[in-house]
Amino acid sequence: MIPPAWSVSISPHLKSTESVEKIMWTVVACLIPSLILSVFVFGLRALIIAAISTASCVAVEAATQKLLKRPVTVRDGSAVITGLLLAFCIPPGVPLWMPIPGAIMAIYVAKHLLGGIGFNIFNPALIGRAFLVATFPVAMTSAWLAPIHDAAVFGSLGGIDAVSTATPLYVLKHYGMNAVIERFGAPSTLYWDFFVGWRPGCIGETSALLLTLGGLYLMLRRYISWHIPVATVLSVGFFSWVFGGEKLFTGDPVLAVLSGGVILGAFFMATDYVTSPNGNAAKLVFGAGVGALTVLIRLKGGYPEGVCYAILLMNPLSPALEGWFKPKRFAPPKGATT
Repeated sequence: MIPPAWSVSISPHLKSTESVEKIMWTVVACLIPSLILSVFVFGLRALIIAAISTASCVAVEAATQKLLKRPVTVRDGSAVITGLLLAFCIPPGVPLWMPIPGAIMAIYVAKHLLGGIGFNIFNPALIGRAFLVATFPVAMTSAWLAPIHDAAVFGSLGGIDAVSTATPLYVLKHYGMNAVIERFGAPSTLYWDFFVGWRPGCIGETSALLLTLGGLYLMLRRYISWHIPVATVLSVGFFSWVFGGEKLFTGDPVLAVLSGGVILGAFFMATDYVTSPNGNAAKLVFGAGVGALTVLIRLKGGYPEGVCYAILLMNPLSPALEGWFKPKRFAPPKGATT
């Protein structure tokens, strides 16, 4: 009997070698260079906080899944990513125990109580960070450490936590652009230092260069698309240029993009598969919304940084954006003869 040339089977029909585990661990690998630089810039405390945050998220994930009688999936890397991103959003000078309550809020509440992986509404790491800011506002907004060229003694890794400083966003918000230049150097030096990562800030948000390279690699592997990162960065730059100066159209878009967690949020948080839309048009609007809200919070809010809350505010809009920008279906009108 001659076998049929065509056969029909049940879905799925598209097969790929990519898996959730492979994607998650690739994202982890893309974050490691930024973590290594942070250890060099801020000292071993940055590595210890990242390790505590990651271990806490993995432990909470395993305990929660056992408690809820679900399969334990800590090997898929999702809890590791949440732990790393949570650590990346924490100042390096906070007490070492502080990532633990953030991990509980991120994994137990924001992830599993809202349905588990694939169903959570908000980015878990950012919920953990928002919880820590609300609960421990002094530590989360003042425990900054100076980078090595500003630190008194870089070699004393154990004592570097005694050297504190303000972040560029804090200086810009409260004292203006001239104070930023006086504190961090001329614009050319300022931009370069911020681009490579020699500036105060949260553990993983300092180096725009390494974060961008990691994000570009994720784009190259097609794990994320360019729409949300580009829309976020352009939106932050545009609205900062228009409204960020003393007069309209006198703000510094480059400083706005390189400061704070814009690059980290644009590539690694706003692009979260579960909490962001899938359609390209919806992604552009989502990213533009994140950028606009970031600038609004920075300029009018109580905190100098706004990326965390901007993404959290846009997360629940993802289903609506999917519906509003759903591709039109091309078909003959009802009743038409074909």
